[in-house]
Amino acid sequence: MNAEQLRAKTADELKDELMSLRKEAFNLRFQRANGQLENTARVRDVRRTIARIKTIMRQRKAAGAAK
Repeated sequence: MNAEQLRAKTADELKDELMSLRKEAFNLRFQRANGQLENTARVRDVRRTIARIKTIMRQRKAAGAAK
């Protein structure tokens, strides 16, 4: 998911997406530890998407505080 799509979401939708991605990252770590992970690139994608969401949330918070 790119930043443009994430910026179109509301704060609640971003929080929900963040929680689901954190759960997925947790499951991917277990799969990697057990040697069952097939798509290793997914770990990187999930981490980067989590960072994008956190950045957008932080930017919105800063913009709200500046007003």
